[in-house]
Amino acid sequence: MARKRNIKQTSTNSGRKLVTAIDPKSPISEQYRTIRTNIQYSSVDQEQRVIMVTSSGPAEGKSTTVANLAVTFAQLGKKVLLVDADLRKPTVHYTFGVNNLFGFTTVLTKQRPLESVVRETEIQDLYVLTSGPIPPNPAELLISKSMEQFIEEAKEQFDYILFDTPPLLAVADPQILANQCDGSILVVFSERTEIEQAKKAKELLENAHSKLLGVVLNHKEAQKNDYYYYYGAK
Repeated sequence: MARKRNIKQTSTNSGRKLVTAIDPKSPISEQYRTIRTNIQYSSVDQEQRVIMVTSSGPAEGKSTTVANLAVTFAQLGKKVLLVDADLRKPTVHYTFGVNNLFGFTTVLTKQRPLESVVRETEIQDLYVLTSGPIPPNPAELLISKSMEQFIEEAKEQFDYILFDTPPLLAVADPQILANQCDGSILVVFSERTEIEQAKKAKELLENAHSKLLGVVLNHKEAQKNDYYYYYGAK
């Protein structure tokens, strides 16, 4: 496991706001906890343990959203693994200030075992698996037998596994992964994400037979006496 790092320092250096760790009593952190609760109660028959977070297009806040969600699950005392499955433009290593020499792709290609590349974070019970070296064939890795084995192994070691994935309308990777997860969360950027794009993203998830757990409206500017709060995604 990697040595623990100061989360305030890494979040500042990366430019990504882990507000749920830095300021857990803030209104924004409360919104993340509400999302967490909604996920937990989304199904009474099956616990949603393997979850992917995506968006229709780039720069809509999916990476910041999934990182903060991972923190809120860990704050429940659950052992959480955040996996950077964006094998084209990974960011988790920036968010947590760790190197990306080995990671997800290293495990999928059987170069190293999972336990040797998982990183411990400053947040108790939260672990991260960075993307590892960017492969020439991300989709082939995600559809491989190794991917199935990875999920089964991760479920034996962690209570929740959260995947950060590429945008749905950009590449096929999220659709491939969606089919292997218990559920998906779609992040949309207020007044930027076009309605048709959001509809198309939802349609792609449905075609992949993924259970859409919900949609997160990101970057909604607060109005007076409003329960939404301004959220600046990076």
